[in-house]
Amino acid sequence: MALKDDIADFLIREFPQTKVTVEAVGDKAATVRHKVGHAELRPGGTVSGPVMMAVADVALYVAILGEIGLEALTVTTNLTMNFLRKPSPTRDLIGACSLLKVGKRLVVGEVTIYSDGEEEPVAHAVGTYSIPPRA
Repeated sequence: MALKDDIADFLIREFPQTKVTVEAVGDKAATVRHKVGHAELRPGGTVSGPVMMAVADVALYVAILGEIGLEALTVTTNLTMNFLRKPSPTRDLIGACSLLKVGKRLVVGEVTIYSDGEEEPVAHAVGTYSIPPRA
């Protein structure tokens, strides 16, 4: 099991390119934030799909690391995304993850993505991660 600050430091060190930050982690769950700026927008003034997919992927990864520890080689094997409504171009994205199954080799979870301060979700994802064999 890894704590929020440990995971945040790990992400900065191992994935310096990510703009996603850790808000909370624990109890088979995680909440992450992605600041939305001009670089995240696509034509039409909405947040791009790849940005929302990154939020979902990182939220899953953070929740999993919170359960199994800092295992860098834990990787995505599936990510299914449903885009529900247009996100705000001026509000951060919030990804709320809940792990549904934590097995020895596979973890399945879901992520609901919101524009910060809004009640209705903008996207929903279900993902599976593979955990490398332990020595």
